[in-house]
Amino acid sequence: MDSQSRCVVVTGFGPFRQHLVNSSWEAVKELSKLGLGVDTDIELRTLQLPVDYREVKQRLTTIWEDFQPQLAVHVGVDTSSKAIFLEQCGKNRGYRDSDVRGFQPEDGVCLPGGPEVMLSVVNMKEVCRRVALKGVEVSFSRDAGRYLCDYTYYLSLHLGMGHAALIHVPPLSHWLSASLLGKALQVIIQEMLEESGEVQTQSTAA
Repeated sequence: MDSQSRCVVVTGFGPFRQHLVNSSWEAVKELSKLGLGVDTDIELRTLQLPVDYREVKQRLTTIWEDFQPQLAVHVGVDTSSKAIFLEQCGKNRGYRDSDVRGFQPEDGVCLPGGPEVMLSVVNMKEVCRRVALKGVEVSFSRDAGRYLCDYTYYLSLHLGMGHAALIHVPPLSHWLSASLLGKALQVIIQEMLEESGEVQTQSTAA
């Protein structure tokens, strides 16, 4: 693969319900300032996704067809959490909550005829074990919640043959700033790339 097509796409979500500021997008904006922070030719591309099932489906198709990323990392907010969660898998069924346009997938299904569960090629438990962050806990999860985050993850895993990841971040607070979350994303994505073999560790450098 040529260097022009070597990229990581990181997405955050726009506003929804009462959450006029979505911490996932605020964190991704901070990451875009920081960059990936690794000695690599992999380019970082950041995009905002709307909380809209149909629009997400179109945009994910474009991402995988046009950018062909090494890894697509989707960042969403878990409004009830105080930790960062790394999600191992996306689920195909159970999408009953309406999006910002009042739409929900037919029969609550993401991909008719698709497998019930799709797994990331990234071992999230291993990434959790290796990541150490000040100010916020990083945990492992196998249930991404059956809303736009889970829907996005499942479709991206399908389109990217497993080369996708989902990170749930907490809401912003007086103790958890966008800049801290942006730095956390940088560290976590570095580990994801190394764990999945997309990037060589620094020890191989002269």
